[in-house]
Amino acid sequence: MQRRASSLFIVALTALLAATLPARAADYPTRPIKLVVPYAAGGPTDVLGRIVGEYLGRDFKQVVVVENKAGAQGAIGAEAVARSDPDGYTLFVTAASIFVLNPMLYKKLPYDPARDFRLLSVITDAPMIMEVHPSVPARTIAEFVAYAKKNPGKLNFGSAGTGGTVHLAGEMFKQMAGVEMTHVPYKGAGPALTDLLSGNIQLMFDTLGTALPPVKSGMLRPLGVSSTERIPDLPDLPTIAESGYPDYAVSVWYGIAAPSRVPDDIADKIKASLDRALNDEAFRASLLKIGFPPLHAKSQAEIDKFVNTDRARWAGVVKALNISLD
Repeated sequence: MQRRASSLFIVALTALLAATLPARAADYPTRPIKLVVPYAAGGPTDVLGRIVGEYLGRDFKQVVVVENKAGAQGAIGAEAVARSDPDGYTLFVTAASIFVLNPMLYKKLPYDPARDFRLLSVITDAPMIMEVHPSVPARTIAEFVAYAKKNPGKLNFGSAGTGGTVHLAGEMFKQMAGVEMTHVPYKGAGPALTDLLSGNIQLMFDTLGTALPPVKSGMLRPLGVSSTERIPDLPDLPTIAESGYPDYAVSVWYGIAAPSRVPDDIADKIKASLDRALNDEAFRASLLKIGFPPLHAKSQAEIDKFVNTDRARWAGVVKALNISLD
């Protein structure tokens, strides 16, 4: 009798769960969503996250709370999301450095991108500007390389920190151009840019949003753009690729991820909202205003191919330079 009652209970529980799961996806979200930004408040990634959060909030008619968890090249925020409940109520603003570079540079990470996350959307893929202080007597990439080879080791380039995309963009150029430059890491892009403006360092590969104001004002001189095509903001600025280094292509991409075990139906609902955002003119204009060219919505297969291509590009650079941050 007891065995029969237990069997009936299991059948009833299974039926109840089967009945409630579709309703859960249909009703999602029923409470506030947390969007984790793995960098400090006020920076470009934070601003991007808040624009995404604002759209999701409107689209879902639910509160989206942006939570900053900075540190360890984004690993602290990544670990927090990886360990969160996979219910769709914790999302993550991720980046190329977190998904692609960190696993190559650190032997021990508190997260595994392939195991712990599902990348739902790639929002933007922003190029970098190779910019120099006006004291550097070069107006083209060729002139800069010639000057650097005549002055080996005398040029310093800054970055927002060792191991980030900005740092490795400089290392990639050093490798391809065969020049000697000294890397100077800073605790953020802001201090690096300040020292570049004052002439304490001579060069920086800077993201588009922060590079444009000092470049357009004449305070810094642009030599090339890291994308494969010229950019509308600086149409006369050649790409580094067309300046003699055809294999040079670097960008800083950002996307939105969820814990890997989030239910498929909820993941699909979030992805659909993000796809709508990328088709929304006001959303796209907001990203452009802060220097992040918006991408068009990608299928899951296209997202996977995008990340794998980026991973393959950086793997050769990291291996050749023998960089490890452990």
